[in-house]
This record gives sequence, structure tokens and C-alpha cells, in this order.
Amino acid sequence: MVRIEKQGAVWTIIHSRFAEARNAMDPDSADALVAAFREFDADDSASVAVLWGEGGAFCAGWDLKFASTLADRDAFQRHVVDGLAFPTGANPAPLGPSRMELSKPVIAAVEGPAVAGGMELAMWCDVRVMAESAYFGVYCRRWGIPLIDGGTVRLARLVGQGRAMEIILTGRKVPADEALRIGMCEQVVESGGARAAAEAMAREIARFPQAAVRADRRSVVETYGLPVREALRQEWTNGVEAHFKEGADGAARFAGGKGRHGDFAKI
Repeated sequence: MVRIEKQGAVWTIIHSRFAEARNAMDPDSADALVAAFREFDADDSASVAVLWGEGGAFCAGWDLKFASTLADRDAFQRHVVDGLAFPTGANPAPLGPSRMELSKPVIAAVEGPAVAGGMELAMWCDVRVMAESAYFGVYCRRWGIPLIDGGTVRLARLVGQGRAMEIILTGRKVPADEALRIGMCEQVVESGGARAAAEAMAREIARFPQAAVRADRRSVVETYGLPVREALRQEWTNGVEAHFKEGADGAARFAGGKGRHGDFAKI
């Protein structure tokens, strides 16, 4: 259902439920994804994760067969209202890790559909690499299921409120070329190549000193929407310890290599 393939500091977390449900998410697979990402975040040898759906579909959203069992109010209360409640802290959500706040970057490798909750899962990732035949869409619109895994929050932050509202309310298909143009993804590659491209990007990120990578990532996430002065203070707080841990050594390596001034040495 969920497995991890490791290539040094790059971990590819694979959701494999294609044959039965095009990688739609049921409670067991959601729990397995949460466990995989907890393991990744806690392991000092891991730097960057790639999330990939095996079989040609990233994720077709919440498993509607499971959702159909929740018509009974008691079952809905038990599995959704109570089971997936939102207390303080990053507890699991219907799609698994979409409320988790990791300390390390995650790249979505999107082939085929990433729709409804699958789109929300891709939005949770830090970067999205899409195959040219892949697509997003709020397909749950037609079934009366709202976005409850961060879609209304993260999509507007990526593409702006008006464009997000149109995509959310119409439930239409958003193909890869449009996603790239409007900022829903960061790279489009040939069909079948999303995983390889995402892993290549992950290796590029993983080769850098990681304290600074994580500090800068944390600052981007934590300062969104803050007043400028408060955001600058948060950036300083996140960065100053990383600078002490890695900056002096990095500058010494640069000086030892007799490079030119500033940050323009070959990286």
C-alpha cells in the first residue's frame, strides 16, 4: 500500500493502491502515509522526500466507497467528526499527511489525476513536478464533498484568491500546462518522467548543507501573511542558528578554494 525506496538522502514515498482505486485514499493508506512521513522527518540520514503514486495516478482523492459508508450519522461522527478532529497540533487528516508540518522538503511527482483530495495532497508538498498528461481538479465538487485537506487554504496562496475560487467552485480540470502557467506546479516533464525529474530535483537540494535549506524553507512557510517587520524577525530567528552551524564552515571552504567575492562561486 505504502512503501519507501531510499537513494541516499532522498526518500521516495510510494502510494500503491492503483489497481483497486487509482490511488484513492482510504483510512489505512492515509495512516500508512502519515507513518512514512513521520519516519522520514525523524531520520537524520534523510533530507528530501518525493511523493509518488504508483501505476499512473498520483491520487484520485478520498475513497468514495469508504465515504459512502458514512451516511449514518453515528458512523460519520465516529470516523470524521471525532476521528479526524482538529485539535492543537498537526494531527492526521482524511488524506493522511496534509496537516503535518514537516521540517524537511517534500516534492510531489504527479502522473495522471491529482484530483479532489489528491490535488490537496499535492498542494501540501513544497514543490510539484507534473507529467504533461497529468491534471488537477476539484472533482469532489460533483459529489457534494468539500475540501477539508487544505485545498481552500493552499491553492489560494499559490495562485491567488480569484483564480483559486474559480477552480474550486467550477470543479473543472486543470491540465499540466495551465498549472505551470498559473503557479500550481513548478515543472512539467514528459509523461512517465515525473518521478525521475522529482528525484533529480531532490538530489540537487539534498547535496547542500541542510540546516540552511531547512531554515530558509521554514521561513518561507512561517512568514507568509505576516507584516514585513514581524516576518523579517522570524526569518532572522530561523536563519541565525543555521548560519552559525554551517555558514562559517561554508565561507572557509570558499576561501580555501580561492573563489571570487560573494555567493557567485560554482555550486
